Amino acid sequence: MALSLDREAYYRRVKRLYGNWQKGEDEYANIDAIVVSVGVDEEIVYAKSTALQTWLFGYELTDTIMVFCEDKILFMASKKKVEFLKQIANSKGNENANGVPAITLLVREKNESNKGNFEKMIEALKGSKNGKHIGVFSKDKFPGEFMKSWNDCLSKEGFEKVDISAVVAYTIAVKEDGELNLMRKAATITSEVFNKFFKERVMEIVDADEKVRHSKLAESVEKAIEEKKYLSGADPSTVEMCYPPIIQSGGNYNLKFSVVSDKNHMHFGAITCAMGIRYKSYCSNLVRTLMVDPPQEVQDNYTFLLQLQEELLKELRHGVKLCEVYTAVMDVVKKQKPELLGKVTKNLGFAMGIEFREGSLVINSKNQHRLKKGMVFSINVGFSDLINKEGKKPEERTYALFIGDTVLVDEDGPATILTSVKKKVKNVGIFLKNEDEEEEEEEKDEAEDLLGRSSRAAALLTERTRNELTAEEKRRAHQKELAMQLNEEAKRRLTEQKGEQQIQKARKSNVSYKNPSLMPKEPHIREMKIYIDKKYETVIMPVFGIATPFHIATIKNISMSVEGDYTYLRINFYCPGSALGRNEGNIFPNPEATFVKEITYRASNMKTPGEQTVPALNLQNAFRIIKEVQKRYKTREAEEKEKEGIVKQDSLIINLNRSNPKLKDLYIRPNIAQKRMQGSLEAHVNGFRFTSVRGDKVDILYNNIKHALFQPCDGEMIIVLHFHLKNAIMFGKKRHTDVQFYTEVGEITTDLGKHQHMHDRDDLYAEQMEREMRHKLKTAFKNFIEKVEALTKEELEFEVPFRDLGFNGAPYRSTCLLQPTSSALVNCTEWPPFVVTLDEVELIHFERVQFHLKNFDMVIVYKDYSKKVTMINAIPVASLDPIKEWLNSCDLKYTEGVQSLNWTKIMKTIVDDPEGFFEQGGWSFLEPEGEGSDAEVGESESEIEDETFNPSEDDYEEEEEDSDEDYSSEAEESDYSKESMGSEEESGKDWDELEEEARKADRESRYEEEEEQSRSLSRKRKGPAHSSSSRRSSHSRSPGRSSGPPKKKRK
Repeated sequence: MALSLDREAYYRRVKRLYGNWQKGEDEYANIDAIVVSVGVDEEIVYAKSTALQTWLFGYELTDTIMVFCEDKILFMASKKKVEFLKQIANSKGNENANGVPAITLLVREKNESNKGNFEKMIEALKGSKNGKHIGVFSKDKFPGEFMKSWNDCLSKEGFEKVDISAVVAYTIAVKEDGELNLMRKAATITSEVFNKFFKERVMEIVDADEKVRHSKLAESVEKAIEEKKYLSGADPSTVEMCYPPIIQSGGNYNLKFSVVSDKNHMHFGAITCAMGIRYKSYCSNLVRTLMVDPPQEVQDNYTFLLQLQEELLKELRHGVKLCEVYTAVMDVVKKQKPELLGKVTKNLGFAMGIEFREGSLVINSKNQHRLKKGMVFSINVGFSDLINKEGKKPEERTYALFIGDTVLVDEDGPATILTSVKKKVKNVGIFLKNEDEEEEEEEKDEAEDLLGRSSRAAALLTERTRNELTAEEKRRAHQKELAMQLNEEAKRRLTEQKGEQQIQKARKSNVSYKNPSLMPKEPHIREMKIYIDKKYETVIMPVFGIATPFHIATIKNISMSVEGDYTYLRINFYCPGSALGRNEGNIFPNPEATFVKEITYRASNMKTPGEQTVPALNLQNAFRIIKEVQKRYKTREAEEKEKEGIVKQDSLIINLNRSNPKLKDLYIRPNIAQKRMQGSLEAHVNGFRFTSVRGDKVDILYNNIKHALFQPCDGEMIIVLHFHLKNAIMFGKKRHTDVQFYTEVGEITTDLGKHQHMHDRDDLYAEQMEREMRHKLKTAFKNFIEKVEALTKEELEFEVPFRDLGFNGAPYRSTCLLQPTSSALVNCTEWPPFVVTLDEVELIHFERVQFHLKNFDMVIVYKDYSKKVTMINAIPVASLDPIKEWLNSCDLKYTEGVQSLNWTKIMKTIVDDPEGFFEQGGWSFLEPEGEGSDAEVGESESEIEDETFNPSEDDYEEEEEDSDEDYSSEAEESDYSKESMGSEEESGKDWDELEEEARKADRESRYEEEEEQSRSLSRKRKGPAHSSSSRRSSHSRSPGRSSGPPKKKRK
């Protein structure tokens, strides 16, 4: 297949080259012609000569000489290359038509000296302008016989050579749209390789504590670009590394791109990684520092480095000098952290394109070149030789921080980052838990738990190893700490809020007429009939012969009935004591006034002689019109109520750039109109705009988004972008705090009429298509999200629900899958959606947690006690443990109980008297076994006994004996229970002491019985001493038992 050459791009670019030459700025002013000769050298990756060829033709042409004269262009190349170049050669009658000189093609002879061709070119050079000074790229020196003979020929003629590398670089530095697209693609591939391969690999190495050399890791990155999954759909043959990846750690850092990864093992501290990927000859670059367990000082320095990069991006604007950009960044260092001035990298970046590093466009203190819109830079800021005060080993004492991105210079705003890899501390920090600390903490907790327990329980516990501490016990210890924090924090919060008094809103007073002159002069009024004034929404009724106006808002309801010959119209009014509706309460501006509660009118159904209509017609008309006016008034009031409290949003700033992140063919929920409509979602400067096919617009500003959620289509029939807002917005005449955009994946309904077969070809094809569609949609949504996050500089971050932690529950009427995200508990797929922000939650209470029940309920209590609690019903018991584990990991307090509580009453009690509530122990009333820590200790102790006490056969015998005995009375039983509860002293006695006590008690009881019989006081024979002795004698009947004392249940 013949290679194609973009003719238009060639003419466009060569025109730009000649245009700049004719302007005569800098070195262009001193040259009469330009000579570019390219030989063959496999070792040279970047050269200005080959870059110019790639820019003009899209390919590198080896052993080719290009001569640009004032009025002609000559290309000398092999026969094959000349055939290729014929695509751009002018036809005879069309010379100079494109505004550039005509092209002459010369074929290079392989075996001959090419003397004739050289002479033609020398002649052309001499005839161009003054014919003395030729512009060359002095750094480009190619080996080979062909190049040598041409250079000798030039030297013989005595041309003066002028280096034009810098001016040509400046000419080609401004990128066209096509070039920018290639660079964006290159940057995307670099980001993908870093995120999906390098970062994951480093995490694996750290987790497994592997020993891996920097050079080996760099090699694995180079191999990764051969795999399609990391290349965002690009052809692997078009992708190559700009330079071998540079990975450094362990105190040896050199923040340049000319170094190579050494053979030392990777150290788990600050790990700098620089990698650049070249796509279709266009370069990109990315630098990140991954930090394993960074101390606070390191984190602070890193945050400052990010601040410097932000400053650098702001300064990179059209028309600004490169030295001014450098100075502005250095000024920030001088002001804020002057001690780091000597540690900053010598330059802050360079222009990039076909060549990786453009030496003449470096951001340093001397460069006078001005930035232009469309230039692409690799910006790199770093601190080297920083001292880590907490470092103990030599490799820990010195560290470096280095970050870099590929950016595009814009007209006025800050430069746009093309490599959208997150770089905040939380994204590049790898935080490990120290095992020794964990062990110490757990042992300490264990020691505390053991204190104050009976010797038996203590002995049992010490036998158990630390590893046997159950997850439940670990959770309990953590929950105990949370309970203390919870009550203290709530107390402090309520004290702060005490000063803020709530203003109770008075009911709006509706006045019908401001003065009597506005009353209508209708004949109905004079005739003492009911008249409805629609303009002022007023009903004028005759009361004791006087026309009295009542505003429609005062009427609660009306009813009409026909009884015999009469029609009755009954009008009920709002008054103190009557319910005003669910949320309105009895609020009247003047509750002490006299109110009319109801009025009933009666009219005859019989037509009087001479009248055309029956008298009751007026009542019937009045009934109909009042209903109409009332409906209209209520609709208007409802709309006003919806608008009430709506916070005025800023205006959306539209970005007219066509490359805005955009998603098409989405549905919006809630619907704008009755019928659902498709539309597109586009990200602008400060917010999103959804435009439906009908032209309806919904704007959502970034600063009004509380949670941005992305629900992928794994296991779901829709893929969703959900926005939970801080303040409600109005559309479709209603206010909404949740707006979502979704698209359906595959068929939601299945045709059961089809005779389906497992291996039906159509079905297998349809499944394959659906899988591909899911993958395509997921990729489109992910790209959109990444672009939006880059656009907002990660101020807006999308959260993805953790499906593995999801559980089923019914927050509304139907059961759905509730899934936690990093900051909320959500369900986006069902409507209405369910979103609870974890930061707003005070505690979680589980109700109806009983062994025989399959489900339990979950109550979410908010920090704002005036807010209604949220209930999630019918959660399967199997989910209880995972939910507890998740809540515990989020540092949220939870409690559980067997019965359902009246939460409206509880919250009202707390709000009415918060001080009293916390004085009585606060939320500890929800703890099982009542309040106080003693109860908890007792409870956990009894559990430990239950778990570890393994009764022997003798114990079973003892139980049988005990069960055979019949107790004489209930009194005996209750007495025994009192004694068996025992004191602390008693619980510590061993078996022999108890036996001795039992014998003694038996002797005493026999003596007492004899004495009492002799006195003949039979009534007083029964007593507590007797009952206890009879019980104790039952112990003494079996002296052969070897096991411990009877087990006592703690209450």
